[in-house]
Amino acid sequence: MADPIHQFQIVNLFPVIKIGNHDIAFTNSAAFMVLAAGGITAFLLASTARRSLVPGRLQSVAELSYEFVANTINSTAGKEGMKFFPFVFSLFMFILVANLVGLIPYTFTITSHIIVTAALALSVFFTVLVYGFWKNGLHFFNLFVPKGIPIYILPLIVFIEVLSFLSRPISHSVRLFANMLAGHITLKVFASFITLLGGLGIAGMAGAVLPLALVVALTALELLVAFLQAYVFAILTCIYLNDAIHPGH
Repeated sequence: MADPIHQFQIVNLFPVIKIGNHDIAFTNSAAFMVLAAGGITAFLLASTARRSLVPGRLQSVAELSYEFVANTINSTAGKEGMKFFPFVFSLFMFILVANLVGLIPYTFTITSHIIVTAALALSVFFTVLVYGFWKNGLHFFNLFVPKGIPIYILPLIVFIEVLSFLSRPISHSVRLFANMLAGHITLKVFASFITLLGGLGIAGMAGAVLPLALVVALTALELLVAFLQAYVFAILTCIYLNDAIHPGH
């Protein structure tokens, strides 16, 4: 059976710089990050190059993407949250494209690595932290002090709120990483069953029909998960940004 973990291996493509005894190399992960970012940029430039009142296919997809993210921000963070539209839109499109590219055979899934998802989650966390203090000053601490709480349990509630706030990058990153990792491992395992059973002759080929059907079904499910995980990451980002814009309960 093929190793289901091999698909997540980081491979150095060429060296970039050497710092002390450490070589900094351009990896397959970095290559697919550049591919995702470049693909999104090319798509948006191509779709908006010839804007018209009656949009074509590319322009329609671009407008739907814009409206989807804009509506998500408005419904969670309000109109004031629209100042973060470029940030949220970039996160959503990058994660979505990275997830979809990872479903193509012999490609690399960027979001299956915790270091990538953690970097994205930390960018959200520090954006919330910096903007929250810049806009609200010390009133940002109202986020940790819910109104109407009896004084005798207030310290416990504040502790829980602070712990919950600090754990946001962990849950934010692990959710995306774990879903993509588990899905791709499952696909690889069932695809290996097809190869193994197919090598056993006619009886094996007949038995391979079931794992083949499961692979097709799982691929369709992974397409849905690719979109849902990008959406969940984006909407959680909007919710966290709303806390920075309107701290307090």
